[in-house]
Amino acid sequence: MTRSERIADQLDRHWQKNLRPRLDGLADEEYFWEPVRGCWSIRPRGTSPAPMSAGPGEWTMDSASPDLVPAPVTTIAWRLAHIIVSCLGYRVEWHFGGPQADSLAYAGTAAEALEQLDEMYGRWNAGVRMLSNADLENPPTVGPERFPMEGIVLHVNRELIHHGAEISLLRDLYRWQDGA
Repeated sequence: MTRSERIADQLDRHWQKNLRPRLDGLADEEYFWEPVRGCWSIRPRGTSPAPMSAGPGEWTMDSASPDLVPAPVTTIAWRLAHIIVSCLGYRVEWHFGGPQADSLAYAGTAAEALEQLDEMYGRWNAGVRMLSNADLENPPTVGPERFPMEGIVLHVNRELIHHGAEISLLRDLYRWQDGA
């Protein structure tokens, strides 16, 4: 196994055994569930209560610049959008020739979000597996990140593990909200 395959395998094992199975059965009601007042989410264009909203399509992502402190609680929809576009989409575009992340429309349904997630994750994982040792040791030539590629890959791994755990917790809270 090459070094890049070992690094990709770290995330892929988590993806296949922990994260992706936890997303099976995600319904729209749960996708948009707001566990507290003031949650940030993905919303139809023009309906966001947040200081800003971003996105090219019919659905936009609640946001603010500068970031709010403390940061708002976010829905599963918001967290999946963050993983799909910010964590994976930009990196797939910059480093592996994927679609422009700025043109990715946010998903208005759980099923659409999971399709996008599977596609972006597949592109990311395949791209990482093709990196040579020299690629991993040097900063990429495209995109704003100027760290060795290995550090970028490990950062994305941490982001997906971290946000995946948050989504899993939200699913647990949703399921048990009425003491069921």
